[in-house]
This record gives sequence, structure tokens and C-alpha cells, in this order.
Amino acid sequence: MTPKASESNGGTLEERITGALVGAAVGDALGGPVEGYSPEQILQRHGGRIHGVVGPWNGDDWRTARPIAPYHKGDGHVTDDTLMTHALIRVYAAVRDHLDAYAVADHLVADLMTTPRWIPELEAEALPLHRIFLAEKWLVARLHYGHADPREAGVGNIVNCGAAMYMAPVGLVNAADPARAYAEALDVAGAHQSSYGREAAGVFAAAVAAACAPRATPETVVASCLSLAKDGTRAAIEAVCETAARHSDFESALVPLREAVAPFDTVGPDYRRPSLGARRPSRIHAVEELPVALGMLLVAGGDYRHAVLGSVNYGRDCDSIATMAGALAGALGSPVPDDWSKQVAEASRLDLWQPAATLVEVAREIFTRDVDRRRAHEQAFHALGGTRCSD
Repeated sequence: MTPKASESNGGTLEERITGALVGAAVGDALGGPVEGYSPEQILQRHGGRIHGVVGPWNGDDWRTARPIAPYHKGDGHVTDDTLMTHALIRVYAAVRDHLDAYAVADHLVADLMTTPRWIPELEAEALPLHRIFLAEKWLVARLHYGHADPREAGVGNIVNCGAAMYMAPVGLVNAADPARAYAEALDVAGAHQSSYGREAAGVFAAAVAAACAPRATPETVVASCLSLAKDGTRAAIEAVCETAARHSDFESALVPLREAVAPFDTVGPDYRRPSLGARRPSRIHAVEELPVALGMLLVAGGDYRHAVLGSVNYGRDCDSIATMAGALAGALGSPVPDDWSKQVAEASRLDLWQPAATLVEVAREIFTRDVDRRRAHEQAFHALGGTRCSD
């Protein structure tokens, strides 16, 4: 088995950021072809559990087969989770400082609307806007066409993991500072989501930041999440992770983790037929994806391969679950299998490593600015007589 994160988490900032971003993209690609199905359906379709890259659910009929058409999910293609993650990195590269909801309005929306890029699932160059889901198209409708206040634009959108799925860069820019990552992600996600969807974005960013800390473990990551999460999100993480602690193999954990998160999930047992109360604001509910990703991270002991395969074989919104689990395991230092990352990069026609190099450079610049700002504040506070002589 690949060394667990607890045995190999002394990595540099560059290694943590690269591991998280490549790990997220690979998890996304592995989960894409079975998104929306149950563990039982996956088992029947593939004649066993998935252990790597697989083809489309409907084979060569992917262009027309419902409900997936016209997307080529499978064969190593990343989905909108990765497209949005890379788009957010481009916003950081433009702003070169901490982001807020206005940065989303000023930069992310324009990126989605104006610059054609290679879309692996469409096997064509197109505007990212033409691929992203309705919950992400909301950004364009509300901010570009509706001129909504960016800080409140997420209100009214369906409440799902749409914002959380691409918040890893926020956690990485705030590496080892979960509270700062949480606050920044909540601000950024305000343009996209409300309620527990926005909360999940904040907590996931915090989890990634916590995973970057020296000597971090899956347990310390979960503890950081529980120290910050609110309402149903906190309760769901606690319930799922208590269950996960009793398992060391994803096969035995698949059903128990679903049972643990079910009381907090609004979608219901049939993922493709959401309940009438699905994805509405609530203080007692949570998105399913983040708690399950954290649970799989615990089950795997931080091991990348085990955490991602558990997330993929869980089914339902498994591309996003595997994206999150992959980002966390990668940030902890568990290696992403080279054969997987190379296959996904080639199939998706994407350089999975360049966005990481960009974010490392930006993160260092932001840290330098943070230190300068902190020192300026210390000097001003001291000049006001706010510190005692013994300080």
C-alpha cells in the first residue's frame, strides 16, 4: 500500500499544493463516469469495484445516452469540478492577493464567459460556461446579467456543493491557517451559494489548509473542521466521522457512511430524483459530499488511493466527493499514483501541474503581503498604547 499521510507529511509548500491540486483532478476524473449511481449499480455495471480509470457508463453511446449526454464522462476526463478549480486559480493569478466575492464578479465570471478552453467532456474547445452546471451558471446570470451585490448573489441558488467543489485553492493560499481559509472561502462563496452550501465551501477550504500543516493527520483535519463548522454541517461531519472511525476498509464503510449522512442530506435516497425539499436553505442540513469525503479520508488513514477509490465507489455525487478526498489526501502528503495522473492529464489534454506552480508563486506573494500588513498593524497598535511594556 502507498505510505499513509501520517508517515510522509513533511512536504514543502510546493509539494502540498501540487499534491492537493493534482489529487483533486485525478479524483474528479475517476469519479466522473459513475456519478449519480449507487454502489450496487456500480458493482453490477463494472463487475466489481472500480480500481482506476474506467470508460463511460454507456460506452460508445455517451453522446446520446441519457441522462449524461452530451458529456464524455470517463476515460480519464475531468469534469466541471476541475475546470472551476483551475478557473479560481487564474483569478488568484490575476489578483495576487486574498479574494472576496467581488473578485468572483470581476474575474471569475469573465473567465467563464469570454475565454474558450479545451473541455474534456465535450472533446472540443468551448466557453467553460457551456459546460458548467446550472448552479454555476447562476454566477453569470446573477452577477453579469442581474448585477447583484456579489456578497449576496448566492442567495436563491440551489444549495449544493457547487461552491465547495472548487475551494481547494483558497485552503492552499491559506496553508496551515484553517480559520483564515474558512473566512476567505465564505466571502468568495457568497457570490455563488448560501446556507449550508456556502458553509461547506468554508469548511472544505479550512480542511485543505489544515491538511497542509506540518504533522497533520486525517484526525487533525477533522478536528479543525469541527472547530469551525456550524449547524447541520458540523453535525453531519461529526456523525459521519464517528462512523468512519470504526472502519479501515472502504468496502465495509460504503453503507454505514451513507446511513450516517442521510439524516442531514436533502436530496434523498434516489440521487437522480431529489426530494421536494432538496437543496433548499436550512440550518439543520448539510451537503453530502464534504462529510463523506472526510469520512473516507479517515477510513483510508490518509492514503490517497484508498480515500479516492472509496469516494468513487460510494457513487452518488462521487466526482465531487473524490475531488475533495483527493485534495485532502494529496495535501497531507500521500502520493497521487503516477499512472493515474499521467493518464488523466493526457486524456483531458490538461497540464495538471502548471496550475499548482502558479498557485505556489501566488501563495508566497500573499504570505509576504500578510506579514507586512500584520507588522504594520502591530506598529500602529503599539503606537496607540495598546500593548503593555511587558509585551
